[in-house]
Amino acid sequence: MREQQELFSRTAIGVFRLNGQLLSVADELAKPGGLTAAWWQVLGAVLREPLPVAGIARAMGVTRQSVQRIADLLVRRGLAEYVPNPAHRRAKLLRPTDEGLAAVQRISPGHADVAARLADALGEEEFAETVRVLERLSGALTETVAAQELQ
Repeated sequence: MREQQELFSRTAIGVFRLNGQLLSVADELAKPGGLTAAWWQVLGAVLREPLPVAGIARAMGVTRQSVQRIADLLVRRGLAEYVPNPAHRRAKLLRPTDEGLAAVQRISPGHADVAARLADALGEEEFAETVRVLERLSGALTETVAAQELQ
């Protein structure tokens, strides 16, 4: 039991540190696009398809209110727009404007460079395994919390 607690603590501390590092790198990467890491994250969530604010928040694992503030700011700056949601009258969908897409595209060269350097440092296979483990950890934590809430 004690070993499991130690592993959980080390995992949490490592993920907190990694989160800080990723946010710092993301803020630097986002500068050529005139974005912050948070703005880039919200725009990135709607690049493939428009989503309601609640859907973006779920995908990012943050509060709806924090995404709403950023989405409204992106709309005011002309980087995104709200469009009608055929599935729900009141929950409009957020999608990037051409200006928002261009901002994200300006980030792409730096993003590709960091990705290539990480792949070189870890190796392609270990890099892919890291992604799989982090996704599994996130899923397991979600299931564990959901099961605990049902008790």
